[in-house]
Amino acid sequence: MPEKAMSGQATAEAPSNLSRSLGMWAIVFLGLGYMTPTVVFDTFGIVSDQTFGVVPTAYFFALVAMFFTAISYGRMTRVFPSAGSAYTYTSRTMSPNLGFLVGWSSLLDYLLLPLVNALIIRSYMEAFFPDVPPWIWVVGYVAVVTALVLFSMSNTSRVNGLLVLFSIVLIAVFVVLAWRALAAGDGNGTILSSRPAWHGGTHLGAVITGATMVCFSFIGFDAITMYTEEAKDAATVPKAIVLTLVIGGAIFFIAAWFTQSLFPSVDDFSADSLENSALPEIAYLVGGNAFKILLTAAAFAATAASGLASHASVSRLLFVMARDGSGPISRLLGYVHPSYRTPAYAVLFVGIVSLGAIPFNLDFIAALINFGALLAFSFVNLTVIAWFVVRRRECNTPKQIALNLLLPLVGLAFTLVLWLKLSPESRNYGLVWLGVGVLVLLGLTRFLRRPLTINMGEDEDALEDLEQGPRPAP
Repeated sequence: MPEKAMSGQATAEAPSNLSRSLGMWAIVFLGLGYMTPTVVFDTFGIVSDQTFGVVPTAYFFALVAMFFTAISYGRMTRVFPSAGSAYTYTSRTMSPNLGFLVGWSSLLDYLLLPLVNALIIRSYMEAFFPDVPPWIWVVGYVAVVTALVLFSMSNTSRVNGLLVLFSIVLIAVFVVLAWRALAAGDGNGTILSSRPAWHGGTHLGAVITGATMVCFSFIGFDAITMYTEEAKDAATVPKAIVLTLVIGGAIFFIAAWFTQSLFPSVDDFSADSLENSALPEIAYLVGGNAFKILLTAAAFAATAASGLASHASVSRLLFVMARDGSGPISRLLGYVHPSYRTPAYAVLFVGIVSLGAIPFNLDFIAALINFGALLAFSFVNLTVIAWFVVRRRECNTPKQIALNLLLPLVGLAFTLVLWLKLSPESRNYGLVWLGVGVLVLLGLTRFLRRPLTINMGEDEDALEDLEQGPRPAP
């Protein structure tokens, strides 16, 4: 897509920059929406069976693994306040060609996540209205989400915030109901038992495997870097990244703790709960049919919020990659609507891709994702080293060594562990997609004879000053 930088000069008819309308908490809630808080119940049966009943510990391990990468994202966001995320960081610190491949790989995940949410919404609606053709739900849902993201990012964040808040309230209600059941002697009979964290028969290897399963629930803290160019103050984005990860991790851990305390064993769960979503059964056992309906509604709201957040974030990645290029495709996807100040055609393109929820099923699409996210995580950690150690040569004092070298290496090491646990399907499909990206890159660069460049939009001049000026303190 990118071939050479466009002029970037805005005109009254076609502004080149997005509207800065998002406060820090709006960005945090977009990240939480992306993470889908109720997913802890959906995957509980599968993860509890894998970890031998220590789901909270699996979430804790995953949180620690993601925390180091979150630090790297925060640091690079300060240096490069652009919506391109890993694509921009890699292009600026290593190579535009390598950055293109990282961005291309990330597109596979980010483009498919809105489609996944459409598939989940379709399955919810099919369960309630089996006689209605499934395509109607997909078209209706995708149309609403696309319209919201297209017309106003501030309104998108408000709707997302309400949906996320509703799901968090229902999770809190679950905690209260579970607490009462534990006090009555159900499950472990107390919330103070250490059994949900560790007990006889627990194996570290099984916990790590469980952590890799839940780790992808945290994907979302990285996606909010896509909103950097729409933040009222770009300096708040690094704080929003950490807050999103910590708040989301706390929700997952607390919900998992009470669920594991109440259901120390999954022997009594149905086969469907162990293979698919355990949420309906957990809700029914805790609060009967009424709470089952409410918690399912919360899951619906959380999925819709994730759909809004993922749709908005991937359209920003497409916009930034297109803004860096030339030709009809780049001009199309790099277009900013003069009234809405949103990447209009990129938003519409994501909506069209999301209509793939009509013919495809969840198992097939799920096998395609996660490769790009792990590649982005790996390179974001590497870009910290490339920028601060290689480019800025800030690796002299113990503090600089710890911040600029050791922390990103730890983040990279955790990411490599996740690579080892990646499903063969995700790895194989990801490599095929990466191979296609290599062919596209060769075509754009005329077999690497024409260099790629990137455009930072309104932050281009500030970045050039940073690169040419005094070296900042770490």
